[in-house]
Amino acid sequence: MKPTAFLLLLISVSGWAGALPEGGAEFALTDGKHITDQGGRRRVVDQPFGRIISLYGAHTENLFALGLEREIIGVTQHESHPPAAAHKPVFSYHDDPEKFLAARPDLVLVRPMIDRGYRPLMERLEKSGIAVVSLQPGTVQEMYVYWQILGVLGGRQAEAAAMAARFQRAVAAFAALADRVETPKRVYFEAIHSKMKTFSPDSMPIFALQTAGGINLAADAAPVRGTNIAAYGKERILSHAAELDVYLAQHGVMNQVSRQTIIAAPGFAALKAVRENAVFLVDESIVARPTPRLLLGIAALGRILYPSVFEPSAAAILQAAGLDPQ
Repeated sequence: MKPTAFLLLLISVSGWAGALPEGGAEFALTDGKHITDQGGRRRVVDQPFGRIISLYGAHTENLFALGLEREIIGVTQHESHPPAAAHKPVFSYHDDPEKFLAARPDLVLVRPMIDRGYRPLMERLEKSGIAVVSLQPGTVQEMYVYWQILGVLGGRQAEAAAMAARFQRAVAAFAALADRVETPKRVYFEAIHSKMKTFSPDSMPIFALQTAGGINLAADAAPVRGTNIAAYGKERILSHAAELDVYLAQHGVMNQVSRQTIIAAPGFAALKAVRENAVFLVDESIVARPTPRLLLGIAALGRILYPSVFEPSAAAILQAAGLDPQ
């Protein structure tokens, strides 16, 4: 499928509901103020929240992008984007409930893994009158719903709509660049090297790859337990040895791998991408997080795959979307 067709297929799907990437309940926004989160909580937001603790880096990044810096009173440790987040008080789901109560938040934002794994903390917060909302989109279409929900929670609905519009315009511009490519490159995109896992076909990293004009050689990969990670296996990777133009791997907390580790993997010398030194690492925070910086991931992948096509225009597209090309 051509990149533009793939893009239009995703954007044309309307509605305000999303599915949990880890196999839980759906999340939804109806009538502009009725929210159902991925823990099954239903809430009517008549007034925006003004004292928010974010326990997921993507929440933090998106709240800042929506202009809610003053409303954020706590974030997780090791926040790196935007830089101002590093100056906020630090909270963890390992903390005692009293630390949260002393800060007097009116909203604590979490993701499903935290919601399920730390139920006593979540229940204590809710019994104390603090709203808990659990969200983590798994696809780009769900990401738009997620941004709108964050906009409702913070009273930034117009800003959330504008953020989505900027993102879609940039994606369309990148897809137009990719349409200029006469011979698309065939790619394997690694998610977890130690387990030989890739990404599910509808995941954000694969969206970024296809928008940048790459062909996903693992399009038949089956998601693991409803996540955006998919099992593939070395044998199946090696079955594409002769046609694999580029080997990509996300790099970060989820996949602490090096190029040398990939190149030295038993049997990988047979891969065309290894023989031609076409093995690349990509920062996981710009290809796997549901934030506007996914555009940086698309640009990075485009520059890797087709530098002569993307280099002249990628920076201008990012700047138009309000992002620093660097």
